[in-house]
Amino acid sequence: MMLLSDILKDIKLKDRVTHDDYEIKDIVFDSRKASVDTIFVATRGTVVDAHRFIPQVIEAGCRVIVCEEMPECEADGVVLVQVESSLEALGQMAASFYGHPSKQLKLVGVTGTNGKTTTATLLYNLVMNLGYKAGLFSTVANYIGKTKLDATHTTPDAVTLNKVMAEMVEAGCEYCFMEVSSHALVQQRTAGLVFEGGLFTNITHDHLDYHKTFKAYINAKKSFFDGLGKSSFALTNADDKNGMVMLQNCKAKQFTYSLRSMGTFKGRIIESMFEGMQLEVDGQEVWTQFVGDFNAQNLLTVYGAACLLGFEKAEVQVAISQLKPVDGRFEIIRSKSGKTAIVDYAHTPDALKNVIETINLVRQSKEQLITVVGAGGDRDPLKRPEMAKQAVTGSSKVILTSDNPRSEDPEEIIKQMMEGVAFKERIKVLSIVNRREAIRTACMVAAQGDVILIAGKGHETYQEVRGERHHFDDKEIVNEVFNEE
Repeated sequence: MMLLSDILKDIKLKDRVTHDDYEIKDIVFDSRKASVDTIFVATRGTVVDAHRFIPQVIEAGCRVIVCEEMPECEADGVVLVQVESSLEALGQMAASFYGHPSKQLKLVGVTGTNGKTTTATLLYNLVMNLGYKAGLFSTVANYIGKTKLDATHTTPDAVTLNKVMAEMVEAGCEYCFMEVSSHALVQQRTAGLVFEGGLFTNITHDHLDYHKTFKAYINAKKSFFDGLGKSSFALTNADDKNGMVMLQNCKAKQFTYSLRSMGTFKGRIIESMFEGMQLEVDGQEVWTQFVGDFNAQNLLTVYGAACLLGFEKAEVQVAISQLKPVDGRFEIIRSKSGKTAIVDYAHTPDALKNVIETINLVRQSKEQLITVVGAGGDRDPLKRPEMAKQAVTGSSKVILTSDNPRSEDPEEIIKQMMEGVAFKERIKVLSIVNRREAIRTACMVAAQGDVILIAGKGHETYQEVRGERHHFDDKEIVNEVFNEE
């Protein structure tokens, strides 16, 4: 419980009706959870404006309401607080309510289109392996030390973030690593948090169904770095054409990493194979269990961030050699007959291109690459033709299939993907709507030495069809087929 006056002390108020003070047990933004001891924050979403639920919330006995627009209805003893942004106020109040846990952790945020999960997870693993307790917020799972929590969003809402971080502090965590999505930044879920550092991986075509323009998407990512304080550090990818854009107007101490040019932290791929790659990191050769240019960049980000957090370079280089790939990210499964399947989360054109290029650099010319790929429903439709184009450009054969169609018709999604395939290339493309059958077909037609790439879902263990989630695991199906051989 906390006094309302203490929760509101750091909030810029436009107006306030009555100055009663109450003991508060929770902050909510779901009207169904509002009660006599809660603060209800009326936020404006893309679909629903919670301001319209204020009368019902008052009727339910809620005595404190934070909103952007004062309601016409009033009630005795109800504190109405008007703010410029309910979303920003929600984050700031949540931080106060839970005792500003981000100030008690070394909190590092990772943003970008691709590589967020891998980078954040590897940093968490590295720090834990070095004997320090850490927390993690990621697309795959959240962790408090070794305790795993389910992840429902890449970046949780502001109340959940602060609540879980307070639990991390209580559990003795010193560090926390967090994926910071563009949606979260626009929705100000990180408002009120204090970051030790911010990391930028890359930015490519994605989420334009939400952001509408690529410029708006870039600006969403950039807002994270604009908000870092002078005592924080900002580490960006100098190889990405928008990497230095992130540092414009950034007050934090600025650093770069690069595989292809000068950078604060410099890396180079010496040798690559499916079992791993030899890297040179700041002049030191390091063997890693990862493959590909994109993974080399992820590892370089991890290395740079760990150094900026105060770990010794030599210690970090050794720790990097002990890290293992993240679940569903370039995960390799071998068959007894010599086939190789790679399950990867690549669900953007650029990520798919990177994975395919990596495979093609390692595989022998006589070996085929058979790619199974789809595109998610209710998401940016503009990337669908480009996904198919990238798959066909770098693969021997392609099977277009269903991903998470959600509310859309999967056959229609595949038709839209086919628009990106040139007529002369269509001879090597097959459409199989049923993803299980598509994976089975790819595994069965592959010959000894061939590589099967199954892209798009990676770590996910479900398929979302017509609003319902059904158990579905790409890796399980691959293992089923390989075990039948």
